[in-house]
Formats: sequence, C-alpha cells, structure tokens
Amino acid sequence: MNGFASIFVALLVLLTIPQSNHQAIIECTRADQDLPLTLDPASAFWRDARVVVLENDRYGKHVPGFRTTVRSRWTPKNLYFLFVAPYDELYLKPSPVTQQETYQLWNWDVAEAFIGSDFNDIQRYKEFEVSPQGEWVDLDIDLHKPHHEAGWKWNSGFEMAAHVDNVHHMWSAVMRIPFSAIDQRVPATGNTLRINLFLSEGPPAKHHELAWQAPMKETFHVPERFGLIRLVNK
Repeated sequence: MNGFASIFVALLVLLTIPQSNHQAIIECTRADQDLPLTLDPASAFWRDARVVVLENDRYGKHVPGFRTTVRSRWTPKNLYFLFVAPYDELYLKPSPVTQQETYQLWNWDVAEAFIGSDFNDIQRYKEFEVSPQGEWVDLDIDLHKPHHEAGWKWNSGFEMAAHVDNVHHMWSAVMRIPFSAIDQRVPATGNTLRINLFLSEGPPAKHHELAWQAPMKETFHVPERFGLIRLVNK
C-alpha cells in the first residue's frame, strides 16, 4: 500500500468512529446525601459541583450578555441541576400554576434538560422544564411518533424550585430528577447518560435561546447533537 492509499484508509477509519467519541462531556459529581433543594450556588451542596456554560444559540453563535451556568450533582437516587441565568426582560405565563404541570410551558421562559439512557434508540429520552415562576412540565419523548409533545402526560415525580432576583436581573431554577424516571440501572460511578441543556428567555421581540450543544436546527429535539453526562466521585 503506497503513502496516499494509507492516508485514505486512515481517513476512512476516522470517519467511521462513532460520534459519541467526540461528544462533549459533563462530569457530574456525587453528593453524600440528598438534601432539601437549594438555589444558592455557594451552598455546601453545590460548592463541589462542576460548572458548564450556556452562551451560544441553537446554531452555535455566541449570545453576548446572557451567560448561563449549569451545575449538576448526583446521589444513588437522584440527579440534580442548578441553572443560574441573567435576564433582560422575562416572558412569563400569566396566572402561573405550580401545583400541577403546565402544558406548552416551552412557549415561555424556561430552563430545560433533555436526558436519555438508551444509546441504541436515541430518539427516546426524557425532557424536564422549569420556569422562573416555578412552573414545570416533564415529557417522555418518542421522536418516532408524529406528535412527541403528547409525552407530557407522563409523570416523572421530579421536584423543582425557582427564584427571580429582580435587583440583579438574575433567575435560577433547580431540579431533582429521580433516576427511576430515567433508568434505575444508571446511578453508579462511571455510568453515562445522553444530555442536552437549554434556556429560553425574553418576549418575542427580544427572545433568545441558549444551548449547551447547538442542535443546528430550529428545533431543540435533535438527539444526534446531544452531549454526555458522566457520574463521577468528587
């Protein structure tokens, strides 16, 4: 085999490497125990959490002034996320209801986590949303179906809290998601899930959206663009 042929074969090998080998990874640190939900990033629970940043839109273009941080922790029973986001003007649903889930909450300001455990069928995953007002919705997504939003009737049992700091123009949201709602086999050090994180903010005239991994389409529901979250010890 000559030199050019060797290079060609090497390129073919690189192209056939599974995409997961190149996916971005969140390292989620273990917490000693489940504690009451807190929105304080300086608290003992969140102090040891790794931070990822959302600052690009759905096409990967930088969105100045709206750098959002997301922290994650895990215990044998639950997966936690804390979003902290600046805002210019919030776009909130009138007459919020927090005692039950809000259908089509995605049309308003929300923090979102898409999480999948099936690496063989990536069209199946779960979606979790929290608004600045503490509204919530969870969905069992199946992109094989023509109307995947029908999955909102599923109930994960996840818990959440939110707070708006009007003085500093910041809002935050925390999620506690039972592993039993994702995959009860997962919670062990070294295990990995598929994930993407999003934030939507602002009225239509000033609307902006942030993505951890840019879907590169008008929809967030592009599982081929998900990254990974790996459960690690401290």
